[in-house]
Amino acid sequence: MMTAENKSGMEIEVKFLLQDQTEFMGKMEQLGAVCIQSRVFERNLRFDTPDGRLRASRQVLRLRQDTLARLTFKGPALEFQPVAIRPEIEFAVSDFDAAREFLEALGYQVSVIYEKYRTSFSLERAEISIDEMPFGLFCEIEAGSAEQVKSLADRFGLNWSQRITESYLALFEMLKAHQGLEMPDLTFEGFSGIRVDPNYFLELPGSGLDPS
Repeated sequence: MMTAENKSGMEIEVKFLLQDQTEFMGKMEQLGAVCIQSRVFERNLRFDTPDGRLRASRQVLRLRQDTLARLTFKGPALEFQPVAIRPEIEFAVSDFDAAREFLEALGYQVSVIYEKYRTSFSLERAEISIDEMPFGLFCEIEAGSAEQVKSLADRFGLNWSQRITESYLALFEMLKAHQGLEMPDLTFEGFSGIRVDPNYFLELPGSGLDPS
């Protein structure tokens, strides 16, 4: 695996709605997963050109703040794959605010803000994350191959037919359309008082629309 500060290559991952966190954590413990990052708050800024050129080409430019500030580029996902597979370049930057100013000076602007709490584990050179999103609880499995992702999902007792290859932002857009929501950003404050039926995410086809 690459270091937590820098990654370059192909991102291979899939998500699942986490219906029973206690059971899932028990299975990870049985398999020997090791916590590599305790629960941390993430704030993500996604950038685009004023005319939305990056989104139109299914590319992502993201600035993230958690324990570090990280700048990430993701290319379009490969089509007709059982998991989300896309080129990714990610590296740590020393100053979140300076990085934002740098991107804005180049003509990019923040298109959406999204938040989550993430706890990360390592198992057999794969990374498993528990993501607390404003609209639900998910796990994400990232590994070196689609076969390893599926093998781990099976061992965790996850239903492969209910896997999600869409990004959290794609889920956000679909959920807004489904429930008639109008908030621009995916934040915990924005979802305060809003009920989301978790069964909604179990009915989605894994089609890999948009990188997170």
